[in-house]
Amino acid sequence: MRRAAGLFLGSLAHQDPPTDSESWGDILLVVTELAANAIQYAPGPFTLRIRRAFDGVHVAVGDHNPSPPAPRPCDPARGAGGLGWHLIQALSRQVSIVPHEGGKEVHAFLPW
Repeated sequence: MRRAAGLFLGSLAHQDPPTDSESWGDILLVVTELAANAIQYAPGPFTLRIRRAFDGVHVAVGDHNPSPPAPRPCDPARGAGGLGWHLIQALSRQVSIVPHEGGKEVHAFLPW
């Protein structure tokens, strides 16, 4: 999933370079965290949609778990973890969860 997002961003950057040098890495981190959350908390396959939006990049990850994501406290005693949802929220201009029959989609809008 990260590779597919990287290929998309490479093509996009060729046509429309990002205005901020950190945008590319931020988008890849959000894609990675959304995919990791889908793998860890949702049964079955998941989808990635990524597109150029008017003022940035829109990332949508769909999965089969109807429960919305929730922040978890970071507990070093349990190892790494608990930071993904916080990172997604911090790096994105807007995040929304759209429930649907059989699951949900998490939408993140990031600067480009």
